Amino acid sequence: MSFVDTHCHLDHHDDLSVAEQVARANANGVDTLITVGTDMASSTQAVRSASQHDGVFAVVGIHPNDAMEATPAVMEVIDTLASEDVVVGIGETGLDYYRDYTTPEQQDDAFRQHIDLARDHDRALVIHCREAWDDCLATLEDHGAPERVVMHCFSGDADVVDHCVDRGWFLSFAGNVTFANAQPLRDAAARAPLELLLTETDSPYLTPHPHRGTANDPGYVPLVAAQLAQLHGLEVAELADVVAANAATAFRLPSPAARSQAS
Repeated sequence: MSFVDTHCHLDHHDDLSVAEQVARANANGVDTLITVGTDMASSTQAVRSASQHDGVFAVVGIHPNDAMEATPAVMEVIDTLASEDVVVGIGETGLDYYRDYTTPEQQDDAFRQHIDLARDHDRALVIHCREAWDDCLATLEDHGAPERVVMHCFSGDADVVDHCVDRGWFLSFAGNVTFANAQPLRDAAARAPLELLLTETDSPYLTPHPHRGTANDPGYVPLVAAQLAQLHGLEVAELADVVAANAATAFRLPSPAARSQAS
């Protein structure tokens, strides 16, 4: 069986190189990784890492906590990066009211620019939303969501699940779905339909149980898949197959055969 980590930050790990993380992931059956930028530098690095490692793809953008960096010059770089073949998404973007590093106005402006880029480049829009669901959903409705939307590290309640499902948006769950105090999140994951489920680590953050207290890495995504499989009454291999198909749709990933021919 093979697993997909639809959201990791390979360049954020303090202890493991990109090559080491990819090797650990592959050893644990994770053959597809999507490494995500949070600013211009990490987006550039994400493209470089994806270009150098088979089965690795990139998402480029400016995190809402760094929205003050979404200047015209920086967004021009993101626009250029978005044209690269290894880039499968724009983000992570959205709204974060948990932290106040940037104003809601700065975040909303950057968010709308990312929506435009996702639409212009026909890439998935990868959304970070923390304690800002009403405004996040309102912006998507007001500005017009692109064809494919991925709610990264989903944290919404049942109403948000239903809103996203009605629009065909993908819901991606990370290691925190395994936390002992995360029953509401597990309830949301159980409510999400299989055809819209994705798995991720958000590594090196949100290390799943039983490895909490150590740095996360993409090799742990099978633990997320196991939790989702349990919630949906499936074998892990069945859940992994569903997620692989969903990820291919959400990010328009090339098939393994196409990758082999390209290499």
